[in-house]
Amino acid sequence: MNKYFIYSLLLAMAGMTFTACSEDKLDSTSVIQPDETGNSEFDKWLDANFVAPYNIEFLYRYKDNETDMNYFNIPAKVEDAVKLAHIVKYSCLEAYDQVAGVNFTRAYFPKMFYAVGDFEFKNNGTMILGTAEGGKKIFLAGTNHLDKFLTSREELNTYYLKTIHHEFTHIMNQTKDYPANFKLITGTGYVSDAWSQEPYWKPEYYLKHGFISAYAQHSHVEDFAEMLSIYITNPKSQWDAWMTEAGTDGAKLIQQKLDIVRSYMKTQWKIDLDKLRETVLQREDDIVAGRVNLTDLTVNN
Repeated sequence: MNKYFIYSLLLAMAGMTFTACSEDKLDSTSVIQPDETGNSEFDKWLDANFVAPYNIEFLYRYKDNETDMNYFNIPAKVEDAVKLAHIVKYSCLEAYDQVAGVNFTRAYFPKMFYAVGDFEFKNNGTMILGTAEGGKKIFLAGTNHLDKFLTSREELNTYYLKTIHHEFTHIMNQTKDYPANFKLITGTGYVSDAWSQEPYWKPEYYLKHGFISAYAQHSHVEDFAEMLSIYITNPKSQWDAWMTEAGTDGAKLIQQKLDIVRSYMKTQWKIDLDKLRETVLQREDDIVAGRVNLTDLTVNN
């Protein structure tokens, strides 16, 4: 009954509006205007700094077909997307340029970053920070929260940068697989989606069982990506502290995995893992210290 009443009322109001408008003089200017996109200063900057050097598209306007419709989300604010694009370029793309050459970055980094405003929350109490899709796209969530984390390297890594390195590791692995013996080091310890449950999420559990993070217990694929991304985004002092907490047995297992990751990067990609770590950390320090202008949209012709 209520639905029918509302529907009828709307129809009546529409009819009244139509009658009133029919007596007005029509404006020759159409109210339907073409969608003006791709012409802002930010778009021009993206063309010069992502498209031209890397053939990478950085999307920040909301697109349904690029978004997982299983989660509620919102568009990225332009001012936050500008900062995130600068951070991605300086601390990720240019870090790989520095250690592996721009041809490597151009060839292997995915051809799209897609940034949305909020994080995606799952029913198990975890949230999605980012994903990689078939080596073609890295999805970045939580763009509108960026300002809260700009002065902390740890938080920038937690919510954004480690995620990018993690997802790029998947892309490298899809191109060149890692040795099978990596899967055997803690082969009986993988617990799939139970990684976020008791007792697996506790550092005193996962470190002592040979995993560098709780999520590393999901599968050997995630374990490898966690090993690489966490190693290059944390200083030696933090890594050593984790190894101490892991104890003799846990640290030995983690070291075996790290040796394989280091060898894989050197033999398959000609990248020195420790040089990459040094470069990433220095660039992250520059961002946190305010030495990088995150809002400059000047395009040098």
